[in-house]
Amino acid sequence: MAKVGISDVAARAGVSEATVSRVLNRRGVVAATTRRAVEDALRELGYDRGGQSQLVIVLTPGLAQPFFGRLCELIESALAPQGFKAVVCSTTVGGLQEIDFITSMMDVGIAGAVFASASNTLVGADPGPYRLLQERQIPFVSMNGAIEGISAPSFSTNDKVAAALAVEHLWGLGHRQIGMIVGPAGNRPSERRLEGFLESMGALGAEDPRRHVVRQVYSVEGGMSAAETLLDQGVTAIVAASDYMALGAIRTAGRRGLSVPADLSVVGYDDHQIMGFVDPPLTTVRQPIERISQAISATMVHLVNRRPVPAGELMFDPELIVRSSTAAPRA
Repeated sequence: MAKVGISDVAARAGVSEATVSRVLNRRGVVAATTRRAVEDALRELGYDRGGQSQLVIVLTPGLAQPFFGRLCELIESALAPQGFKAVVCSTTVGGLQEIDFITSMMDVGIAGAVFASASNTLVGADPGPYRLLQERQIPFVSMNGAIEGISAPSFSTNDKVAAALAVEHLWGLGHRQIGMIVGPAGNRPSERRLEGFLESMGALGAEDPRRHVVRQVYSVEGGMSAAETLLDQGVTAIVAASDYMALGAIRTAGRRGLSVPADLSVVGYDDHQIMGFVDPPLTTVRQPIERISQAISATMVHLVNRRPVPAGELMFDPELIVRSSTAAPRA
């Protein structure tokens, strides 16, 4: 027998799905007669309320990169002690998109949603998924990018500080020709990291640091391609907007017969768990995803229980992890 969904209950009671959601979640004002009609429909159809308030969907842009897998794992671990079960929904090119996951999961019944570095990172993203959740009074939070025009808690790494940490480290080693590999335009974390890079370089006295900035996709291949351009420009150090980009830059250096860090210093971003074991071990800026995951969990619990939470975006400071991919430039 097919599972009874909110839409079935709404049709039986002659009300909207939003009204059924309000009754189930005990939110908002519902007339007594309407509430009785919904309760009768729930009972007649045998709607199972057991898991409806326990599932939290975690939307990510894909799991190909270890960072997102680790992030989802941490969010799941943080939610579990609070009685919630995380369901990871990974969007891919040509596959199901956020609105598809949200729509299908609503019939199952969800307590909330986490946009984990998903469409919330994109400037001008379709507001449809967020509007739908708001209409159904389902709470949601985002990570690494507040959603334009939407009032919801957001938790982000301070990307400007992250870029500044990398620049100041390289400058302190003696590098002056420092390049940056950054993500595509319109990506909020990318724009923040670029802003931090340019501001920090300018404050240290670098002339026209923008000339050593290359945009690429977040991948090893993207890092390889961007490094070709930067090495042709004569940089002695590279700040990469992700660890995978940094690995690509190191690969390109090796193909050119250059040694890292003797001929080229490279700094990554994220600090995937394996970055201490690559060759050379990667100097990188660590995102505090453990602390962010805990904050997401605590906030989601408060939202589901209708407790007040701070609005706006909360920034977490990153940490520079110095390993063996950076050194002073050759004299």
